[in-house]
Amino acid sequence: MSKKKSLADPSRLDPLGSNKQLLRVVIETPKGSRNKFAFNSEEHIFELKKVLPSGMEFPYDFGFVPSTLAEDGDPIDVLVLMDEPAFPGCVLRCRPIGVIEGEQGDKNQKERNDRILAVERDAHSWADIKTIDDLGKQFRRELEEFFVNYHKLSGKEYRVLGIKGPDQARKLVKESMQ
Repeated sequence: MSKKKSLADPSRLDPLGSNKQLLRVVIETPKGSRNKFAFNSEEHIFELKKVLPSGMEFPYDFGFVPSTLAEDGDPIDVLVLMDEPAFPGCVLRCRPIGVIEGEQGDKNQKERNDRILAVERDAHSWADIKTIDDLGKQFRRELEEFFVNYHKLSGKEYRVLGIKGPDQARKLVKESMQ
C-alpha cells in the first residue's frame, strides 16, 4: 500500500505571510472544546491529544505559529481571541497583543513555554483591543489560571514569569522562525 499524504503541512507555512504585522496561526483546538487536538507533522494529521475533565474547556481558540520552534521543542503557542470558534486546521491572520511568558515542568526539569495572545484581524468584538493590558487584570488572571490548571492535569507545574506586550510577542516569533 503506497503512502499518500492527505493534507498539506500547515506547520511549514510562512509565519508572517505578506502582511508582516499579522501572524499566521494554525488552529488546533477550538474555543469551547474539551478535546485538545495537536497537529502531527510526521503524518500530516490532527490527532486527539487529551480530553479535559468535565467543566473545563479551552476558553479561546488555541493554535500555533507555523515555521517556528519554541524552547519546548514545539511551534510557538497562540491563544486567539475572535468572535466565533474556528476549527482544527483553520489558518487565521492575527495581530499579536502580547505574550504570557511562562515555564512548565516538574521540580527536577523546567522549560520555557510562552503563549502569545492575538486577536483575529476581522474580529468585531475584539477590535478595540490593541495590547494585552487592554484586557484588564481580571481577564489576564483568568487566562493565567487556565494554563496553570491545564498543566496540573498532566502532573506538571506552569508558572507565569511575566506578561509583555505586542512588541515582545513579535520578537519571540522572529527569534523562533526556522
